[in-house]
Amino acid sequence: MTTARYYHAGCPVCVEAEQTLLNLLDPNVQVEVVHLGNVPSRIAEAEAAGVKSVPALVVGSQVLHLNFGAAIADLK
Repeated sequence: MTTARYYHAGCPVCVEAEQTLLNLLDPNVQVEVVHLGNVPSRIAEAEAAGVKSVPALVVGSQVLHLNFGAAIADLK
């Protein structure tokens, strides 16, 4: 089973991207949704994974930046 992390900040752009993206993914992809506004302690983790802005989907070492809700630096 493929696992992924979806990082977002709860903004309307992030929520819309989450709803659209999760409906498009194969059901065998297990996605952990990480709301960085609620768990700012995970911002460093997102940065280490290569996330520059949210919303972003991380699968393995690949980062897919979706639209633009906020720069990761703005969440600190």
